Amino acid sequence: MKRKRYCQMPAPMNVTGRSSSITNAFINAIIPVVEPNEAEELEALKILQISPADIRCAYCGDKSTEWDHLRAIINNQEPTGYITEIANLVPSCSKCNQSKGKTQWRTWMEGSARLSPRTRGIPDLQERVSRLQNYEAWRQPQKIDFAAIVGPEMWQRHRQNWRDVLELLKTSQELAKEIRAIVAKTG
Repeated sequence: MKRKRYCQMPAPMNVTGRSSSITNAFINAIIPVVEPNEAEELEALKILQISPADIRCAYCGDKSTEWDHLRAIINNQEPTGYITEIANLVPSCSKCNQSKGKTQWRTWMEGSARLSPRTRGIPDLQERVSRLQNYEAWRQPQKIDFAAIVGPEMWQRHRQNWRDVLELLKTSQELAKEIRAIVAKTG
């Protein structure tokens, strides 16, 4: 007979489960951040029809908790070339930011992803899509080619460091399994 559980025990950690965090760190470490001035921030909010006194998520209208990259800065473990700047940022709530991930914003908003605006039944979805289209038309975000700027040798060194860290995660996971097995035998 299966025992009734009163608490949910956490699963053992997996070191390699942090590989996407490592990849994000390696790419985010090189992404330029261009601080907007007040006029740019106010213009962005105006286009999005969001009050500066009550900043709401551009995707769903909930209270904004962060600014999201409208266009992903990482795709398939590579930088897309987009950077962190006002033309590539919109106010977002954490639900939308986490749900959207690297998916193209409109595909996600109108799609069936968990916590997407369509899935959550946001009533003014098409109005929000229209505002975001206007926002995209406002300014082209800067896009850069990192390898071309720093040169192939430096770029390959950076990518090799990333691969080395990921390989070390795998080696560390194997060692952690061995240690866990030894510890389990003593209990």
